Amino acid sequence: MRIKWRQRAWPAAPLVLALLATAGCDGPTDAKPGPSASPSVPTAAARVCARPAAGPAKAPAGSVTVDPAVTGDLAAKTRSSPAGTTFWLRPGTHRLGPDRYAQVVPKRGDVYLGAPGAVLDGRKTNQYAFSGTARDVTIRYLTVRGFVAPHDEGVVNHDSGDGWVIEHATIRNNSGAGLMAGARQQVRSSCLRDNGQYGMNAYKGSGPLTGLVVEGNEIVGNNTGDWERRRPGCGCTGGVKFWAVNGADIRGNWVHDNRGTGLWADTNNNDFRIEDNVLEDNDGAALIYETSYNAVIRKNTIRRNNWVQGRTYAERGDTFPFATVYVSESGGEPRVPARTDKIEIYRNVLENNWSGITLWENADRFCNSPANTSSGDCTLLVKRKSSCAEPAIDSAPLYADCRWKTQRVDIHDNRFVLDKSVVDCTAKCDRMAVLANYGTYPDWSPYQGDRVAEAITRKQDNRWHDNVYTGPWKFVAHDPSRVLDSWQWQGTPYAQDRNSTFRTGEDG
Repeated sequence: MRIKWRQRAWPAAPLVLALLATAGCDGPTDAKPGPSASPSVPTAAARVCARPAAGPAKAPAGSVTVDPAVTGDLAAKTRSSPAGTTFWLRPGTHRLGPDRYAQVVPKRGDVYLGAPGAVLDGRKTNQYAFSGTARDVTIRYLTVRGFVAPHDEGVVNHDSGDGWVIEHATIRNNSGAGLMAGARQQVRSSCLRDNGQYGMNAYKGSGPLTGLVVEGNEIVGNNTGDWERRRPGCGCTGGVKFWAVNGADIRGNWVHDNRGTGLWADTNNNDFRIEDNVLEDNDGAALIYETSYNAVIRKNTIRRNNWVQGRTYAERGDTFPFATVYVSESGGEPRVPARTDKIEIYRNVLENNWSGITLWENADRFCNSPANTSSGDCTLLVKRKSSCAEPAIDSAPLYADCRWKTQRVDIHDNRFVLDKSVVDCTAKCDRMAVLANYGTYPDWSPYQGDRVAEAITRKQDNRWHDNVYTGPWKFVAHDPSRVLDSWQWQGTPYAQDRNSTFRTGEDG
C-alpha cells in the first residue's frame, strides 16, 4: 500500500451555516506558523480539543468504579467482569501495568466512561490502550495519551473490532495511530491530536470495513513523527487514512494543521460522503482520493492547505500540479454498488490553497503492474490479479477493468479563490488539472504512449462546469506541459468549465 507521490502522480456546515470563530483552541505543539486569519469550524462540537465535554461526575448506577491509585485496575476489572459491563474511571491519571502489552481487552458491549479529568496514560511504556476483537465497545469522555504503538498500528481499537463507538474522547500524544477502525465504527465529537503518525488509521486486516462514521471531530497536528521525511514516498501519514472502506460518512469535522494530508482515502475505498467539513492549514493536500470509487465531496470549506508540500516541490522545479484536492486513479463506477455512481465535487469553497483540484492517472499503474505501489491489490472489477497480463489485458474487458480509472468526475458549483500575495507565491500555486503521464512501463503494458492522457482528458467524462473563479487561475490538460488560460480551457478541444465565471484579479 506504499504510495509514492509521483506514482499517486497525483474533504463545513452547509454554505448557509455561519462558521464560528475559534476562541482559545491551542494549536499543535510544533505546528508551523499559520496565517493571521482566524480559523473557523463547522460546528461548536468540532472545537473539542479546547473545550472537551465532561463525563459523568458520579458513577452511573450498576457501573464498576475504576481507581486511578491502583495500577492496572482498569485492565484487571475488565478481565473479571462479564461482557456488557459499564466501567466508570474516577478523576485522575490511570495507568496500566508495566508490561508493554498490559492493555485493556474489552468484552462485547463493554462501556468505558471517564469522569471529569480522567486520563489513561501509557507513560511511553505501553503500546496499546484498548485491543482485541470484541464488538460494540463504547469509550466516552476519556483522554488516552502517552502510548507507543508501532508504525502503522493504533492505540485505541488496535485490532479493528466492529461496532465501536468513540465519543467525546481525547486521543493525543501517542505514537503510531491514535485510533484504528472496524466496521460500523462511529467516531464523534472527539479530539484526535498530535499523534505520531495518524489521528486515525481506518484499516482492517481481515473482513469488510463498512459503515464508518466520522462526525464532529477535531483532527489536528498529527504526524508529529514526520514520517514522510523519514520514509520518503511512504504515503503513510495523514489526519485520517482510509484503506478499503466501503461506505463512509465524514462530516462536520475540523481537520487542520496536520503535518501532511488532512484526509486520505487510499486503495479500493468506495461510497464516501465527505461533507460539511472545514479542512485548513494542513501541510499537504486537504483531501486525496486515490485508487478508489464513487464519492460525494460537497459543502466543505477548504483553505490554506498544501502550502508546505506544494511549495517544496515547486522550489525543486517540479512542474506537476501538486493539488489541494487530489483525485488519483479514482472515479465513478456504476458496477461497484454505492449511493452514487460518480465522483461529484460540488458546493465547496476553496480559498487560498496551493493550487486547486487535480485529476490524475499514472499510465504505468494498473493491476499486476510492477509500477503499482499498492502491489497486493487489484481493482474491484477483477477477481484475480494474475489475469491482468498479456495477451488478455490487451482487449475487453480487462483492458478497461485492470485500471483504476479517473472517470465520471463532476466538478461543479464550487467557488475557487486565489490571492497569490496571501499564499506567498509567484508561480505553480494557481492550477487546476486533468492529466496523465506518457506510458512507458512495463514493456508488456497496453497503456504505453499518450493513450491514458487522451482518455482522462477527453474520453472519461471528467467535467468542470458552473464554477466561480476569483484570481489568476491556470489550467493543465493532458500532460504537465500544456498550461492553459481560461479561454483555452473552455475552448476546443477541452470544453471545460462551461457556464463558469472568471474574475482574474489578484485580490481574491
